[in-house]
Amino acid sequence: MHDVRAVRAPSMLRLAAASLVGTAIEFYDFFVYGTAAALVLGPLFFPTFSPVAGTLAAFVTFGAGFVARPLGSMLFGHLGDRRGRRPVLVVSLLLTGASTVAVGCVPTYGSIGAAAPALLLVLRFLQGLGLGGEWGGAVLLTAEHAPPERRALWSSFPQVGPAVGFVLANGVVLALSAALSDAQFAQWGWRVPFWAAGVLALAGLWLRSSLAESPRFLEIDDHARVPLVEVVRHHGRLVLLTAGALAVGYAVFYAVTTWSLAYATERLGVSRTVMLTCVMAAVTVQGAITPFVALLGDRYGRRPLCLAGCTACALWMLPMVALLATGEPLLMFLGILGALIAFITMFAVIAVYLPELYEARVRCTGAAVGYNLGGVLGGALTPIVATALAENGGRVPWAVGAYLTGVALLSLGCFALLPETRPVPVPAVEPATG
Repeated sequence: MHDVRAVRAPSMLRLAAASLVGTAIEFYDFFVYGTAAALVLGPLFFPTFSPVAGTLAAFVTFGAGFVARPLGSMLFGHLGDRRGRRPVLVVSLLLTGASTVAVGCVPTYGSIGAAAPALLLVLRFLQGLGLGGEWGGAVLLTAEHAPPERRALWSSFPQVGPAVGFVLANGVVLALSAALSDAQFAQWGWRVPFWAAGVLALAGLWLRSSLAESPRFLEIDDHARVPLVEVVRHHGRLVLLTAGALAVGYAVFYAVTTWSLAYATERLGVSRTVMLTCVMAAVTVQGAITPFVALLGDRYGRRPLCLAGCTACALWMLPMVALLATGEPLLMFLGILGALIAFITMFAVIAVYLPELYEARVRCTGAAVGYNLGGVLGGALTPIVATALAENGGRVPWAVGAYLTGVALLSLGCFALLPETRPVPVPAVEPATG
């Protein structure tokens, strides 16, 4: 048995900060690809396609990252359940960072022909593999150190990371778009954000090098021999329910952060700078309110917030696409902001909810597989489906809103079948009198 007493309890603030920075870096890598896919990868890597078909093809390579994420969660979940949460954070960050830098070095179709999109697909797959392991390790290391009464709060910090990564990725793209001509950006400017990932990855590795292993992992005497087999055998229904429940979060987030960029710039003629600014401002608000929403999860429970956020998504999707279709920056911002507030009402507590649903010996695999399968259902398909639906519709893409509403209703049904997991407060024992 491991000696838990020999592990020095780290400062929760320092641990949460390290988890936040790490997820921010990994999601920066993931998001910078999505932005590039929406804005420039189609013409550069699929020049023989029409503009819409080229964007669709670029989104297919974008979707490859989501397909890889469940595989990454299986691979790194095995490592996390067998060897510890901490090694997952190091290896996944290395893999994602290296593959992202490599994307920035891939020659375009004009230089090497069909090998260019093939290389892009492989590297995007590796990105997804690394990110599939990152989330499970980061949230478990935080959740398993946190005191039960504030577990949702501390676990929410890794969930702020995606917002920070998105703003950072798009901020770099926005600065380059403003500083360079369209020709310069298409020729070499789009590569710079990918190269910057190498510096960020090194900084993240340095920050994570001194983190202590999870005390809950060290308490486990009987580690699962093959965690995935146990998860499938004993928790298969739970995995499917969590994947279905999380699909709406991915669908909404990537609809407003990836598909909307392509829709607004290509169909409505909104400038790249204006659209990026609208999305970045909304994501900034989302990231800022995440810990405060998580506090509600500690007070009222995880499941009620998930049900409320899911319901809000179902009600807001049609108004959102109507606001987007106006092409007016303020109205587009309000449409996106409403969607992201509904999204984060669920996802602020997901980082604590999923781990609490699984027993500790298979928690890294179970939580990560469910989380990333939800990404395949919601994140991989949404930009592709939404682009196709918007192309065949009028100015207002009502079909996109209907599709997102349908996903929200599916997820609402799955959340309704999941149990509550918030620890029951232990009442204080009053001293005996008399």
